[in-house]
Amino acid sequence: MRVIAGTARSMPLRTVKGMDVRPTTDRSKETLFNILQPYIPGGRFLDLYAGSGSIGIEALSRGAAHCTFVEKARASQLLIDENLTFTKLKDRARILKGDVNSVLARIEGEEPYDVIFMDPPFSMGLEKDTLAYLRGSSLPAEDGIIVVEHHPKTDFSYLEEFGFEVVKSRVYSMSGHLFLKRK
Repeated sequence: MRVIAGTARSMPLRTVKGMDVRPTTDRSKETLFNILQPYIPGGRFLDLYAGSGSIGIEALSRGAAHCTFVEKARASQLLIDENLTFTKLKDRARILKGDVNSVLARIEGEEPYDVIFMDPPFSMGLEKDTLAYLRGSSLPAEDGIIVVEHHPKTDFSYLEEFGFEVVKSRVYSMSGHLFLKRK
């Protein structure tokens, strides 16, 4: 896995080994960032269920002013720190440790985020829990966007009830990206 564009272009990133890890492919990452480009330069980025940190690091490399990484697994937290140090992007980032919704409650009231990206483990319903929290939160910027990386068969029938509208949707062979805004 590598950074695709920006100041850290082509730099390799380390990932956690194992069956539970699904690194975002270069192709889907490129599509994702083409859509997010209006939000990135100078913006604030929140990377939930951050894993190796590759998505947030890509945002920083492309000019995001700041990225907050939220990750529960200690091995992944250390890996994010290592990848940030290697890419020389650590000065515009912070890593918060813990369960995503608990961390969101701790940072409630901070400056809002232009992009909130989440890539929870598939088939556990965590995206629904996190969206339930975000619907009443001050963390998404007024004109910000929320992106959910998901399994193609994930049920999102509750989105309207939660006050979200789908702006775009991209489905790849093994995953998809859903782009949401609050109504």
